[in-house]
Amino acid sequence: MQLYNSMTGRVEPFAPADGKTVRMYVCGVTPYDTTHMGHAMTYLTFDVINRFCQYLGWRVKYVQNVTDIDDDILRKAREVGEPWDRLGDRYIRQFQEDLNGLNVLFPSVYPRATEEIPVIIEMVQSLLDQGFAYVRDGNVYFRVASDPDYGQLCRCSREEMIALSAERGADPTDPRKEDPLDFILWQAAQPGEPTWDSPWGPGRPGWHIECSAMAVKYLGPQLDIHGGGYDLIYPHHESEIAQSEGVTGQRPFARFWVHVGMVEYQGAKMSKSLGNLVLVRDALRRHSGDAIRLYLLSHHYRTPFEYEDDGPARFEPLVERLRRAVDHPGGSGQPLDLSPLVERFVRAIGDDLDTPSAIRVLSEMAETTIQAGDAGCDLAAARESIREAGSILGLMVTR
Repeated sequence: MQLYNSMTGRVEPFAPADGKTVRMYVCGVTPYDTTHMGHAMTYLTFDVINRFCQYLGWRVKYVQNVTDIDDDILRKAREVGEPWDRLGDRYIRQFQEDLNGLNVLFPSVYPRATEEIPVIIEMVQSLLDQGFAYVRDGNVYFRVASDPDYGQLCRCSREEMIALSAERGADPTDPRKEDPLDFILWQAAQPGEPTWDSPWGPGRPGWHIECSAMAVKYLGPQLDIHGGGYDLIYPHHESEIAQSEGVTGQRPFARFWVHVGMVEYQGAKMSKSLGNLVLVRDALRRHSGDAIRLYLLSHHYRTPFEYEDDGPARFEPLVERLRRAVDHPGGSGQPLDLSPLVERFVRAIGDDLDTPSAIRVLSEMAETTIQAGDAGCDLAAARESIREAGSILGLMVTR
């Protein structure tokens, strides 16, 4: 298996560090308006990685968090007049239902940030004790100057990082900061917001430290794969590296960084803030989950693309062909051997998740099987080959 590593900028051979268990952490949703096709593309990508790693004989310990306390959730809760925790619960259920409709395997561990506050506080205290952080007016900040490698993942200039941090929720002009790039580890209590007790006063955790705490708690000081959307590279993943390595002293925090390209719609990145969303639950009313999966996975995960409303419909005929192939009784003639096509399929998935090529091969497998079955060939082995390939892509029709 080969994967593109965002840290090195190269496609590299991948195997778990211990040769047995893939330790994978993927940044989950902030549950206030889910689930759109950008989310779906991200979690389908890691679902295929999960399935393919298991196909290769490795165990996978997959942790995906829920950022259930965040500025966006609190703002949305105020807008709709609903308690923030109840709103989060509602959207978490919706997210899970949507991904179930797409046949996404559930993570091994699915922690919520609000359930991990003691671990987060312990990590923040460790950073303070080692001089990586400082306290100002009840806020705790990470001292970016303490990490000479800060910026290694995003490869941005200092000026670019300052601009991006302002664009993505931070405040570089905060006068309490020693440096505009320093980021919040613990945020002092604000009027009307939920708070937790801490050694620095009541408050709530910063976004970046939540993921570091959950990743290290459930997977240890070094991950095999850490992933998420491309827009998380900076500041989120860059900051995770700095604080995680600061606490554990182990480098690298993640051996492979895997990022999924943005899904666009109507000429712009699909996002909650722009309101140009295509929701999974709406698409599932019109299309099968398999057709949506095949349409999204017909794009390479690292390549941004424009979502088209008729995209899933174009893959319904392939879903039907696959159904015909796995249901075809065949005959008692010569057994059909699909092993050359299976090898091409596996080679495509192993080549940095080349799902577009894999889907074309799967289509060829279905067509070949139907034709051979009509000619009276024995299809027992061929049907099993299609089921196995379909399971790697997470299809329901081939089960």
